[in-house]
Amino acid sequence: MKLKIASAALAAALLSACTSVPVRAPLQTVELEPAALAAAEARLAARESAVRALPELAFTGRVAMSNGRDGGSGRIEWRQASADYQVTLSAPVTRQSWQLRGGPAGARIDGLEGGPREGADVGTLLWEATGFEIPVTAMAAWAAGARADATTSGPAEVGYDAAGRLARLQQDGWTIDYLEWQPDPVAGGTPALPTRINAQRGEARVRLIVDSWAPGTTDAP
Repeated sequence: MKLKIASAALAAALLSACTSVPVRAPLQTVELEPAALAAAEARLAARESAVRALPELAFTGRVAMSNGRDGGSGRIEWRQASADYQVTLSAPVTRQSWQLRGGPAGARIDGLEGGPREGADVGTLLWEATGFEIPVTAMAAWAAGARADATTSGPAEVGYDAAGRLARLQQDGWTIDYLEWQPDPVAGGTPALPTRINAQRGEARVRLIVDSWAPGTTDAP
């Protein structure tokens, strides 16, 4: 228990040293007419197909996390190749950072007090090591405006705004609100991707601002 508290304190201190992530109200979901709903669902399906076809996906930005007691914000770098991921959280001022990498076989965290931690389940590993709940296995899909794999995250419900853009996604107990998108279309044929996202499940909250997307251009983690 003492080790978990120390690690959570270190993670909170790391994050709180960084620039905060501004809060913005979510987009309003509306009930679309049948033709508009069909067009919105077709756009969502096309984006999901395009995202899943990418061999690699990466973004950099700012993230804020809270668990109902502790929280803070920092820089985030996320690299994803299929189900394998590498996530780095850093505080430029203090030059502290911790890194998470893994995939279906398990995960490892480096940079926490007491040395590296490893575990078969990334969610359990993160909670036990830092006290934060982060939906790692689904986050890359959600961040890209796509539903996560239903075999691991369960069925999803979606809502659209008046313009037919994805405004809300609910899956695996999480509610993901899409607050801002890239302008459409994006050069290179990739559909517009989200740039500001809020995710919440119970007291766990994650706010993400994507400063730069690099779809299909990174090296494998």
